[in-house]
Amino acid sequence: MAYECFEVSVEGKVAHLRLTRPERRNAMTLAFWRELPSAVRELDAGGGVRALVISSTGPHFTAGMDLSVFQGSDALTTGTVEARARFRGKLETLQQTFQALDDARFPVIAAVQGGCIGGGVDMVTACCLRYATRDAYFVIQEINIGMMADVGTFNRLPKLLPDAIVRELGYTGERLGAERAERLGFVNGLFDDHDALVAGALGAARRIAAKAPVAVAATKRMVSFSREHTLAESYGHLNALQPGIFSIEDIQRSVAATRTGTAPEYADLPPR
Repeated sequence: MAYECFEVSVEGKVAHLRLTRPERRNAMTLAFWRELPSAVRELDAGGGVRALVISSTGPHFTAGMDLSVFQGSDALTTGTVEARARFRGKLETLQQTFQALDDARFPVIAAVQGGCIGGGVDMVTACCLRYATRDAYFVIQEINIGMMADVGTFNRLPKLLPDAIVRELGYTGERLGAERAERLGFVNGLFDDHDALVAGALGAARRIAAKAPVAVAATKRMVSFSREHTLAESYGHLNALQPGIFSIEDIQRSVAATRTGTAPEYADLPPR
């Protein structure tokens, strides 16, 4: 499909979604919020994609929410019961955009250059891995305009960074530089420039795509479940999940490939 805000390509088993509005610093317009979940769900539906890289163009990854999303709308008013219901409905719609990244069966990798601001932080916290250029930075911009971040940052970031760091960033609106983000474990790796960043992120995606997709999808689901539940609950979930996805055929393929020094070939995930 053709998109207004993105270019989407698939090479082998790896999909690449590029934000393509650098003249607007890749701000998240109304079309962005419609197109992103649609693109991700379409990639997931076929079963052939095993990893997704989200990268961007221009000097910055994204400037975050474009205020045109709310132009001509009364969705920001909260003076009546009806207005508050509209506000909540709009909020839930925006939140579901990035939930699509969580819900996809394949891992999602963010490749961040320059500024990742406001809604950009909401988006990359919903990704499995984050790589960045050395000059990249992350800003919870909402506090700088008098509001609380509300599209996923404070739901996911406390599970990715220490509590005091999340509070510092959330209270002050100051930048988290890429090198500090890597030291804190929020960023998986740093690159000197944008080209190296995208190449590195795609390389990681290809390494993931070479693994058994059923096992990768189950691993993503298991890690996400364990993040939200107790140890006992996570064992219960694992013990229900593993018998349903366990594939002796994939194990045999892996062992045979190791012995012969060849790359194993695995079946794709079934279409949704």
